[in-house]
Amino acid sequence: MIFRIPVKFDRNPIFIMKYIDKEILRLSFPAIVSNVTVPLLGLCDTAISGHLGSEKYLAAIAVGSVMLNVVFWLFGFLRAGTTGLAANAFGAGEDVAVRQVFSRALALALSGGVLIILIRTPLSAALVSIIDPDPDVTCYVARYFSICIWGAPAILGTMALSGWFVGMQSTVYPMAVAVIVNVINILLSFFFVFVLRLGFEGVAWGTLSANWIGLLIAFLFAVRFRRGKLIFCSAYEIFKGGGLGKFFSVNANLFVRSACIICVSLGIASAGARLGALTLAVNVIVMQFFQFFSFFMDGFAFSAEALVGRYAGCGDEKMLKSTVFALLKWTLVVSAVFFALYFSGCGIISAILTDQTDVREGIVALRVWICLIPPVSAWAFIYDGFYVGVTDTRKMMWATMFSTIVFYIIAFIRYDNGGLRIGISDNTILWSAFLTYLFLRGVILACRWKRVSRQRVSRQKEVNQ
Repeated sequence: MIFRIPVKFDRNPIFIMKYIDKEILRLSFPAIVSNVTVPLLGLCDTAISGHLGSEKYLAAIAVGSVMLNVVFWLFGFLRAGTTGLAANAFGAGEDVAVRQVFSRALALALSGGVLIILIRTPLSAALVSIIDPDPDVTCYVARYFSICIWGAPAILGTMALSGWFVGMQSTVYPMAVAVIVNVINILLSFFFVFVLRLGFEGVAWGTLSANWIGLLIAFLFAVRFRRGKLIFCSAYEIFKGGGLGKFFSVNANLFVRSACIICVSLGIASAGARLGALTLAVNVIVMQFFQFFSFFMDGFAFSAEALVGRYAGCGDEKMLKSTVFALLKWTLVVSAVFFALYFSGCGIISAILTDQTDVREGIVALRVWICLIPPVSAWAFIYDGFYVGVTDTRKMMWATMFSTIVFYIIAFIRYDNGGLRIGISDNTILWSAFLTYLFLRGVILACRWKRVSRQRVSRQKEVNQ
């Protein structure tokens, strides 16, 4: 049975917009809360390791966390790809397809996690060589990484289940899982470090245990969400049912896109390091402005994935257009609020984040770029959500690849002394390259959206008939 909204909404445009706004906020708020809880875990690990008697432990956890983030960011496609496919299945009222998405996503996540564990030793060595931490810290980094990496299947599995929940129009369950995992992680880390006296490794064991408990909780939530209905599909339906090719195509495109985003992040870090310790410190703080804004925009992007996917899945062009319009309106509002916040409070926020005068002066010097982050980057977030919803991830991939190339050209190639030179010369050029990268992603996707959405709805109408 195809999903339909109540009949009364079809007759009154005002009711339609009120209904959509309510749905957007219902989905966005828990997602924002979930995003905000993520930094709390890192803050707790830092606080615990900071009381173990050596700065080496702090450095080891910082480097180890970066290594783990690089690995798991590459698998970020599991959440987004699962959301789009699940939302389409939900909108079309195809219960078998809903179970297929669940089973395929979980199987891919667990398989990917096992693969990561199997290659953990060369993977750790490669990442350590790239980051190149202090030799005194390297052994602690390896120990932290070697313990936490055993949670790879659990982390990827939880990512897949979170994506499935969003596609099924619920962001409350992913929020609950994120909060519970963070609380458990904090409690277990304290227990392992200060009660069992495991020292530095206790932090890693706390993180590992919490990740596996989180997967169990997420799965139990999924069973509860289904209310007694089957949640898995048969092996025949997984491998030979319809949509397997699309499942891998969607996720492969998102994998490449994730790799491009990581390349940009590493490029910013690398360029900042080459410009000196002060510039690196300034860029770390400026990136916090971007990440804080992204916590909120990601919440609305999740709503876009869920709602656009739902209406694309049932072929409801009217509701799809109304939803896109409402989400663009909310994007404009959120970006305007953050622009005003950064414009008026850049100095105050900088003072909260650091007490180093030279760092604060460097941040204020980049005030224009900081204020431009919300209005320039917002459209990349929301249009990514639209394209995930219609599962047209190939265009997302190409837009991100092109924007990444432009980023590296602007940031690292310059005309100097009568010829082209490779290297970074100025921090403002780096941030102009980053904002150009975000702007291009949004503009490219926006220019193609009308045609993409029309084609997607037309195909779905043909399937429904």
